[in-house]
Amino acid sequence: MTDQLWQLEASEIARLVRAGEASAREAVESALHRLHEVNPRLNAVVRVLEAEALVAADAADARRAAGEPLPPLHGVPVTTKVNVDQAGLPNDNGVVAFRDVIAEQDNPVVANLRKAGAIIIGRTNTPAFSMRLFTENELHGATLNPWNPRHTPGGSSGGAAASIAAGIGAIAHGNDIAGSIRWPAFCNGIVGLRPTGGRVPSFNPSAPAARAMASQLMAVNGPLARSVRDVRLGLHAMAARDVRDNRWTDVPLEGPAPSRPIRVAMVVAPDGAATRPELQQATRQAGGRLAAAGYAVEEVETPSFAELAALWHRIGVPDVFGGLQAKLEQYGDDRIRHSAALWAQLHPPGDFADYRAALAERDAALHRWLVFMEAFPLVLLPGAGEPALPVGLDLMGLDEMRRCLAAAHTQIGLPVLGTPVLAVPIGQAQGLPLGVQLMAGRFREDLVLAAGEAIEAPTGPRRPIDPRP
Repeated sequence: MTDQLWQLEASEIARLVRAGEASAREAVESALHRLHEVNPRLNAVVRVLEAEALVAADAADARRAAGEPLPPLHGVPVTTKVNVDQAGLPNDNGVVAFRDVIAEQDNPVVANLRKAGAIIIGRTNTPAFSMRLFTENELHGATLNPWNPRHTPGGSSGGAAASIAAGIGAIAHGNDIAGSIRWPAFCNGIVGLRPTGGRVPSFNPSAPAARAMASQLMAVNGPLARSVRDVRLGLHAMAARDVRDNRWTDVPLEGPAPSRPIRVAMVVAPDGAATRPELQQATRQAGGRLAAAGYAVEEVETPSFAELAALWHRIGVPDVFGGLQAKLEQYGDDRIRHSAALWAQLHPPGDFADYRAALAERDAALHRWLVFMEAFPLVLLPGAGEPALPVGLDLMGLDEMRRCLAAAHTQIGLPVLGTPVLAVPIGQAQGLPLGVQLMAGRFREDLVLAAGEAIEAPTGPRRPIDPRP
């Protein structure tokens, strides 16, 4: 059994270790064995922490032998992304010039995983500067999708999602300013949670400058896993207080019980945008599972999703790309420079007056959505407009970039609201996974997680897959 521990959910590994039916070292050795078996075909984990992980596992077993209290993720193998500080390791963000930027302290999200007993076995890949829907860079190379290497594993948490799908670790850390948790989760057929802004503390001590407004409003850290239950465990671990993040908010992880039945607004083609029939069908299938579980699912008109995507560009392009432009020119690889240039051609940055107006319009949009979600506490919509895109599509020209942004427009737009969104897999088409998104009001991660479990229940959690040719 211990040889197969890598196949289990984090919750089951933690139970076995706590009960003494498996050791932390066995769990870590099993995960590392799986890593060495499949990672050469994926390049999902770009820094393997084998020696450190085994030392941590032995220390975890010693604590159990001494009868010490055990935290919830005691002995569970996890990964972190290469764009957050982890003491003694580079925070390179996929950039050659940053490969020697060594962090002196853990980011709060890393520190919280350690406090919860998780054992970090490796660091996962991201596109340069974490700003593409595809995961490749000149420093670490390309990460491949285990379902089909000719299609993207997503970005920017593509390494995290591909590793989880293939059974490398039980929980992965990711971050999301424009879909970077949910899009890779969708592309790899796993579960990913974008928490409410302020729920999970984050701060990179190595950062040379403070975060721009767009990052303060829209960037979050969260968990990816093969089951909703494990995502919940990951959230509980990551969300612990850390004074270094002034946005962290002390709100219970379980909110007041809503009126029953819980109403769900189902949208199969957001704003009438092009949404592949198989994804519309997957959304209806998810709605059917929710209805069977006692939810009141209604296909209704919602506030505009397209407005949110437009607001992301009016706020995010000047802040995110504007702040990066000089760094892209100086340090970026050819792919990120080309992709960013095409993106900026389609959505050129406005002036300060437009930026200021967009921030005001964001406030009004948030008001409309929060009022709507008083009547419909949950919103169900497709994971994207089409399944995982062909590799390198964003480099081929303006029309192809337009297709990329159209496919991911709800991924990009929902962060404007700062509310929790869960990506849940359901179904397959042409050998690629399909999925949906669930959105709730601020700090109601409990609602999207419970609904996600109802969608997952008929088939159970996803099992790890072997990388396909």
